[in-house]
Amino acid sequence: MAQLGYFQISPRPATPPEDSVTLRHLAIVMPAYNEAEGIRGFVDEIRASVASLADVVSFHVADDRSTDGTAAVFDDVDDVTVEVQPLNRGHGPTALAAYRAGLAADPDALVHVDGDGQFHGSDFPRLIGALISEDADVVHGVRDGRTDPWYRKVLTGAVGVLIASAAGRRVPDVNTPLRAYRPEALRTLIDAVPTDASVPHVHFSLAEARAGFVVRYLRVASIPRRGVSTTGTMWGRGAGVALPPKRLRLFVRSALGEAWQLSLRPSAPLRRIRRPEPVAR
Repeated sequence: MAQLGYFQISPRPATPPEDSVTLRHLAIVMPAYNEAEGIRGFVDEIRASVASLADVVSFHVADDRSTDGTAAVFDDVDDVTVEVQPLNRGHGPTALAAYRAGLAADPDALVHVDGDGQFHGSDFPRLIGALISEDADVVHGVRDGRTDPWYRKVLTGAVGVLIASAAGRRVPDVNTPLRAYRPEALRTLIDAVPTDASVPHVHFSLAEARAGFVVRYLRVASIPRRGVSTTGTMWGRGAGVALPPKRLRLFVRSALGEAWQLSLRPSAPLRRIRRPEPVAR
């Protein structure tokens, strides 16, 4: 097992035995925008992978005003709740809405993943197993083999350098969308971040490092977005896209300003976050 500071990056072990994790309630939360082509198959894959790990598994999809019928995909599925957002606000606010919907269900553990399905369902038991066995507050899925355009990889790396400087140590894959949380740890983060934050996972990663959260990092495979259309992603699908879209450039400028105001400046409100007392289990 490789070491990174006093955190750990775990290799890809076999799926933990089915009787090694037993939760009362596991919530899976997803922000989604125009993912009708692939999201149901992704949810089915996750469900099959985690069914033995919890008495109840629930899915909570925050739909960012999709135009392709994403919200109707689960009309006949009992364990999936879809909340259509009042406005199209982008990934960050929609992810936060998904988190809040999952927390409202009072789970023992919560996993966030984007609705574009860029992960294997078989990695979810490993993520949840690490959360329980390591008694962690959060486990990040560190993406191997990303197929995103080059400029998204460069952006992630640059943000990682910025966060490492602010936190005093490196945080691998600082903006990963695959995360497993203990509810009490997540509530502390959610309560501190405005509902319209555009890069909540960047804020979370920095606050977790500064506040002494027990964080573990698990290598997971990153796969191409499910679905053949390009309408479900804001920043471009494949590695062959030559230049960052103007929309992304404007987003980065705005996100940097947000990071400064909320997390980086000396009096930033997220500097006041402290790790909550662990709940007896």
